[in-house]
Amino acid sequence: MNTADGGLAPAVRSILATAAERPGGDERLAVDARSLPDAFADAEADGRIPVIAEVKPTSPTTDGERTDDPVELAEEMVAGGAGALSVLTEPEHFGGSAETLERVRDAVDVPVLRKDFLLREEQLDAVAADLVLLIVRFVGDDLTNLVSAARERGFQPLVEVHDADELSAAIDAGADLIGVNNRDLGALEVDLSTFERVAPEVPDDATLIAESGITTTADARRMREAGADGLLIGSAIMDAEGRGESGDGVEGDGAGGDVRANTRRFTRAGTEGKP
Repeated sequence: MNTADGGLAPAVRSILATAAERPGGDERLAVDARSLPDAFADAEADGRIPVIAEVKPTSPTTDGERTDDPVELAEEMVAGGAGALSVLTEPEHFGGSAETLERVRDAVDVPVLRKDFLLREEQLDAVAADLVLLIVRFVGDDLTNLVSAARERGFQPLVEVHDADELSAAIDAGADLIGVNNRDLGALEVDLSTFERVAPEVPDDATLIAESGITTTADARRMREAGADGLLIGSAIMDAEGRGESGDGVEGDGAGGDVRANTRRFTRAGTEGKP
């Protein structure tokens, strides 16, 4: 594992320190997962950009906190066209929980990603989800074993990379769902060109997701034009004030309606597919 990586931002090191102490589940899970590629195909067929909308109450890189019922927010995201959801289960820094994921997954019919910092196999057993996030930089040489362990339980592993070396590790581990994080975990800075550099090296048969830094519809179109099959969007959807862009023609109505409107802006941002 790379949990002692001195190149990480202090906030990330703190997240990993608490993740290392977090226990796993009491028994091995077996999950009947909803297919993310199928959900993306359904969105495309419906003329929507495939978006994974993230239920994220707070984070070290955003200001404030949303206290709305996460189930209500999730339902509004789906009503706004989200093809899948991501739910934070990291409690100390993101305000997430396994219970929140369970409630959300019970309430919707789209795939739900467990967004957390998983370091050991037993941590996969904390809660059932359709997908689990495995971050190459954090799991290091354990990646292949964790990918296999996730699949044995029925999970779809989404393997996150940031550069060409991490992508090679993901491919070697057999990853077929690959996320490229535009956020540098060293400086916590976002650069959308990260995706543009890494995407051309991703195998054509993999499902490719652009993560972090997508704050406008222009960003969404840019990532799609660079090859993204889907987009993972958190803060720009959870932002209670919205990210008002002239010409979107969608307004929120409070009580979660802003989240529906924010989601709809991105799912309607255009239907450009992979070149």
